Amino acid sequence: MASESKPVRRDEGNVIARVGASLTRWSMKYMPDPSIFAVVLTLIAFVLGIVVARQTPMQMVQNWYKGLWELLAFAMQMCLIIITGSAVAEAPIAKKGIRKLAGIAKSGKQAAWLVTFVSVLASFLHWGLSLIVGALLAKELAKELRIKKIPFEYGLIAAGAYVGQMTWQGMLSSSIGLLIATPGHFLEDQIGVIPISQYMFNPMNIIITIALLVLPPIFAGMLHPKEEHVSPLEKTAIEMIELESEAVDEMPENPSVGDRLNHSRILAYALALMGVVYIVYHFATKGFDLDINMVNAIFLFAGIIMHGNIANYIRAVKNGIGGVSGIVFQFPLYAGIMGMIKYSGLVDILATGLVSISTPFTFPLWTFISASIVNLFVPSGGGQWAVQGPIAVQSAMMMNADIIKTALAVGYGNTWTNMFQPFWAIALLGVTGLKAKDIMGYTTAIMLMSGLIFILGVLFLPV
Repeated sequence: MASESKPVRRDEGNVIARVGASLTRWSMKYMPDPSIFAVVLTLIAFVLGIVVARQTPMQMVQNWYKGLWELLAFAMQMCLIIITGSAVAEAPIAKKGIRKLAGIAKSGKQAAWLVTFVSVLASFLHWGLSLIVGALLAKELAKELRIKKIPFEYGLIAAGAYVGQMTWQGMLSSSIGLLIATPGHFLEDQIGVIPISQYMFNPMNIIITIALLVLPPIFAGMLHPKEEHVSPLEKTAIEMIELESEAVDEMPENPSVGDRLNHSRILAYALALMGVVYIVYHFATKGFDLDINMVNAIFLFAGIIMHGNIANYIRAVKNGIGGVSGIVFQFPLYAGIMGMIKYSGLVDILATGLVSISTPFTFPLWTFISASIVNLFVPSGGGQWAVQGPIAVQSAMMMNADIIKTALAVGYGNTWTNMFQPFWAIALLGVTGLKAKDIMGYTTAIMLMSGLIFILGVLFLPV
């Protein structure tokens, strides 16, 4: 990460590294804090609603407030993803595993490749798992490389941890795929119920998924500057890397009844057993049905078991709470943006406008592009499908296009521009001690290079 007081030249290395350096310089100069990004997008959506959708300023204010509180449940789920994931990571056995994995990297370039590969692989199981595992691994890699005095680009390593947010919509935690596979979903009358197996295991998605597992980690490694041109670490990043939070609450010498209860393994394991029983029952009766609530449940009860008592677990939770402050503030802002986009009819105008210039061959591409744009304003897969799904499905039927390919195109677009949208990076930045501008140049570079995978896939590959 470049120090503000000491600009660093990064114009040497391969072509890809030079492109990454240029985008990083742009990011360092122009990329605001994620909160400011959300405020700017709010104002842009407000103006577009007036100019394009012909809404009055008061109507746009009403649309904004109508959406403002629509993501509260989701915000709580996201907070729990971060808190429970951090608590698990603070358990001694988890720290040992992450440290061992981090020890594989022998250079900054290898570290960038490793964290990107792990992030993408984890995203195939669940995007939330990818985010927290990637962030923790990035931090541990930085710590290991500092100890070994190996030069590394921390912003790139953290960017690699974020890449999983670009790759998950075609796999197990796909909000779109899971939704259209659920009986009673809001588009069932038009498209019926589409099994998740058809959504995931078609030729187009399989090939794109394999390409996403292989190529972005290679891109990340190629983006690493030469060792003599890595950026110096700033104080906040160093402090976060070196932070060793103690998640152990020792039993007092003369414990009271309350102290004994706080440190009781019986109480902790009894609670965890109830959770484990339900998780086993859930998968036994519903198959591998993994949603964000189930991920939170797995992290919650695994953390309690790994810490051994409630006192230690609560201390670990307190250590992870600081990472959710950005989520608490920004989720209402993005819910407000979603409200303006949704209730003003802006998304309808965008979607129908792009369809009007489509042919049956180019329709999946324009669907992907429109979803990429909408995602900047509605950075939630489920929220975006609720807004854009009906238009995309109706347009597909008019064009006689494949519904599964259309749904996948929306999903790919929803994740692709996450690399230019710092919203989901809030938690990662909290763990790593970085700012959005430190990683977004690299994530943008990976986004642009990976775009070819999506474009060629939706244009030429069959489902």
